[in-house]
Amino acid sequence: MAAKLMTGVSGVRGVVGEGLTPEILLRYAAAFAGFLGPGAVVLGRDSRPTGPALRHAVLAGLLGAGRDVLEVRIVPTPTVQLEVERHRAAGGIALTASHNPVEWNALKFVGASGGFLGPDEAKAFLAAVEGPLPAAGWDGLGTRRDVTDAVLHHVDLILGLEEVDAEAVRKERPHVILDAVHGAGGAIGRMLLERLGCDVTVLFEEPTGMFPRPPEPMAQNLGILAEAVRKQGADVGFAFDPDVDRLSLVDEHGVAIGEECTLALAADHVLDIRPGPVVTNLSTSARVEAVAARHGQEVIRTPVGEANVVEGIRRARARVGGEGNGGVILPALHLGRDAPVGIALILSGLARRRARLSEWAGTLPALVIAKAKLDLVREPDWRRLEERLRRVLEGAEVDRRDGLRLRRGDEWVHLRKSGTEPIIRVIAESPEGDRAEALVAAARSALE
Repeated sequence: MAAKLMTGVSGVRGVVGEGLTPEILLRYAAAFAGFLGPGAVVLGRDSRPTGPALRHAVLAGLLGAGRDVLEVRIVPTPTVQLEVERHRAAGGIALTASHNPVEWNALKFVGASGGFLGPDEAKAFLAAVEGPLPAAGWDGLGTRRDVTDAVLHHVDLILGLEEVDAEAVRKERPHVILDAVHGAGGAIGRMLLERLGCDVTVLFEEPTGMFPRPPEPMAQNLGILAEAVRKQGADVGFAFDPDVDRLSLVDEHGVAIGEECTLALAADHVLDIRPGPVVTNLSTSARVEAVAARHGQEVIRTPVGEANVVEGIRRARARVGGEGNGGVILPALHLGRDAPVGIALILSGLARRRARLSEWAGTLPALVIAKAKLDLVREPDWRRLEERLRRVLEGAEVDRRDGLRLRRGDEWVHLRKSGTEPIIRVIAESPEGDRAEALVAAARSALE
């Protein structure tokens, strides 16, 4: 369609004014309207400053194709998914580039089930984008209606889960600091925490879209939150990404334990309530295996991408799943990464254990994860990469489902093309920090 436009199971995204233009958004929205079965379409967005303008293009594509639109305005992406289920809509669109920098924007496409399009569905839809677009006659255009209680509905559903022990959290009354990064999560974060009886401080609450830190909630980006936890003597710090499907943690000492512990701890609590399989992707920390083993459960690995993890959850009828980027998926709520439910699970786990976050996190294996990303200049020679990395990890198990992953014992390295940025991601894990960094360095050297 256009230079610098990225398409795949994660939707379509690009830098606004370069790869991504209003004309492209209108085309994708209209094609999606024609692709879906009968019913309305839910539309929501994050707080990016390009959102108000680009929203009009998406609306034009949907209304012009004859679709009625239920608009939820600035809300988390998981809220859009839940509204599709609630209203039995044909599908939904979230106008968000998630963790990408502010100059990016994107469309994420939600099917009638409330989950993102699976790999086969996404392939069929992308083919439809290239074909003729639906166009309604003058008397068949769609209508638009505001839905104003979507966030309240989302919070009500979370508080009604058997895995959320709201009464135990209220008894503890923890002091919680939330970094909402001026994204779409300030309102839902405050509402949820207050209804859980927490003493709440929200940093960067207003949804201006002008991110005060790199929007990806990695440990190295959480210095302001960590300092606030230390200064205020808070019990825990939470950090969102702009569209509120990823959650990162800061303990009571102001130590950013990061996004890789989120799924492991949430799964530990969920499996305490009721056991079952766990599904995660190939790039997620082996801490998840350790937690599942505590409860006598198995872990199923999938290629990276929320749609792939969700498909794995469906097949395994998993109890919990998600990704090591801080994305927690609780099927009892819905099949999508959901940072607010992650908060409720972590606080419930702390309250039931009457433990501090550092103590609970300390029960996880002492593994160190290292990450790097390189500009994608050309298609990697995967066979040559495998040969070179086998010298570093002799006798390793090799998984080629998503780039290249080599695992030997309790250490592994994974190289893959990102589905959301024009980069190669390199992730490695080992009990030794120097070794994890050496694995990343070896992968970088092989790539370069």
